[in-house]
Formats: sequence, C-alpha cells, structure tokens
Amino acid sequence: MKDVQNRKTMNVAFLVYDQVEVLDLNGPLDVFVKANAVYPGSYHCYTVGKTKEPVYAEANTMAIIPTYDLQTCPKPDMIVVPGANPEHIMKYLQDQDFQETVLKWVKNQHDSGTVVFTVCTGCMLLSKTGILNGHNITTHSMLLDALEQHNPESTVRRGVRYVDEGQLITTAGITAGIDAALYLIGKQNGQQTVDTIVELFEYQQAVK
Repeated sequence: MKDVQNRKTMNVAFLVYDQVEVLDLNGPLDVFVKANAVYPGSYHCYTVGKTKEPVYAEANTMAIIPTYDLQTCPKPDMIVVPGANPEHIMKYLQDQDFQETVLKWVKNQHDSGTVVFTVCTGCMLLSKTGILNGHNITTHSMLLDALEQHNPESTVRRGVRYVDEGQLITTAGITAGIDAALYLIGKQNGQQTVDTIVELFEYQQAVK
C-alpha cells in the first residue's frame, strides 16, 4: 500500500452535460468515491457543468445538478469526460457554443497540466480540441472508425479496454471506464486498494 498521508488531495472533476451516459459517469465516480472511503482525503470528487442548471441524463431518465459550473469549480487535477449516445456526440461536435465554452475549458485545463480521462464516446467529444493529437486513443467500438476519421493525427487502438498516455487516458465502451478508474487508483494508491474496491463492488475485472 502506498503512503498517501502526506500527499495532496486530488481534485477529480466529472463533466456533466445533457444526455450524458449514466454508467460512463457513475462507474468511474463510484470507483474514486470508494477509494476515498478506503483512504480518506485522497480524492475530492465533484461534478462540473457549463452552468449549475440541471442537465438530463441519457433518455431524460434523471436530472443531474452539477456541484459547480465552469467558473466556480476548484482547479481540477483530473477531468473525467463521460460519453453519450453517438448521435448526441456528433451533434456536440457541431455545437459551436459547447465547443467554445465547455470543451475550451477542458482544453485550457489540460494545457495547464490537468489529466483528462475520457470514458467511452467521451474521447470522440474531444476531436476538435487538439487534446488527442499525437496520442494513442480508443473509444466505444461503434465509433472507432469515426474517431480515426476525425483524428488523423492520432493512432486509434482497437481491442483494448483503455489506453494510458500519461496526461490523457481514453477507454473503450461504458464499463471500460470502471476498469480504467481501477487502474488509475492502482497507480496512485496501490493494488491492495484496488482489490478492496473490487471486493466491495463484487466486480469481475476485465483485462487491459
């Protein structure tokens, strides 16, 4: 187990937006919350929206009220970018306001050293930001071809659960976000912490 007593609490911001996929968001979120229960003070987890107005999850099944908006949130050490249905993702790529506010904020944070962790189609959402350029990346199998077409300066990896490029982590579809979050917890807090979380989840981990 790694000693985390003298380590700074990591601010982990979870981006929320209209039609966000619930498991993309809540799977990794719960991993970090459980890790914080094992090692209190390790992570400060919060949601961030364009504004503090409610956003609606996939199929309008629930409203999510962001903890912070882009102007008031604490400086994140990591931003988790969950995905959405491919149809919505492609619309967001053409949404100039979303690009110039939400995704510009993600880009600015990344440029200042923040780690960006995309889940599922969240990777595709970043196609116009430049964050993906020059990196190995992946996404849900349904969008691998499109990801390749939109990101000619990147190398799209197929048949993997997640790709760690240091300041950029991307994952395959939906549940792969849980696997990548567990992997990151292992890097930061050790395998024993991961084993404890997996036991609490009663989760069958997939291989990388």
